[in-house]
Amino acid sequence: MRLLRIGAHYYVIGLLTLTLGIALAIISMLGTSAFDALLVGLFRTFGLTIGSWEIVVGVAMVIGNSLAERKRPEYFALITSLITGVGIDSWLFILRFFVIPEVWISQWICLVLSIIFSGIGIAIYLQSDVAPNPMDRSMLIVAKFTGWNMTYSRLAINILLVIVAFLFKGAIGIGTLVNAIFVGMVINFVLPHINELREVELEKFTQTETKLAGGE
Repeated sequence: MRLLRIGAHYYVIGLLTLTLGIALAIISMLGTSAFDALLVGLFRTFGLTIGSWEIVVGVAMVIGNSLAERKRPEYFALITSLITGVGIDSWLFILRFFVIPEVWISQWICLVLSIIFSGIGIAIYLQSDVAPNPMDRSMLIVAKFTGWNMTYSRLAINILLVIVAFLFKGAIGIGTLVNAIFVGMVINFVLPHINELREVELEKFTQTETKLAGGE
């Protein structure tokens, strides 16, 4: 019951849906989000898998965040990087047998689907309180030290990621810009509906717990 209350199912489903979107963006070859472009660049430069680099970068961000805040590392945040990394590699392995975008129409279909799934996945993931996201923590740290709001802080991080991804020949393209513009729109459209579903679910949990307590 406790796992359901903190949204563990939203956490897992959200990350699996998000990683499907990431995999489709990579397959489209039109460009990915700034963060994922860096992962692809590291894969092209050093090898390993894209999902493995998600985990490596996640570890680096957790350590960097702890040094910046002078606090103990949020090791629990590595769960998010681990699930995301495994999810990306798994989807890429599965989709390669079914999705082979050789012409621009199929590439754009993959890109559009990636934006939809990424937005829905993030909206679902936000309903959980299971483990923090290293990227989100970095955004909060930048906002704390600069006094910027979340939008400017995230923009600054994304600009830095794009620069580093470019240096490593990452997956930067029209899809990077499209992703930055439209994923937020999808999140804003889907989030109220997911929030409503979550509120109804929490209310049912509360009623069930009240009945159990009364029965005792």
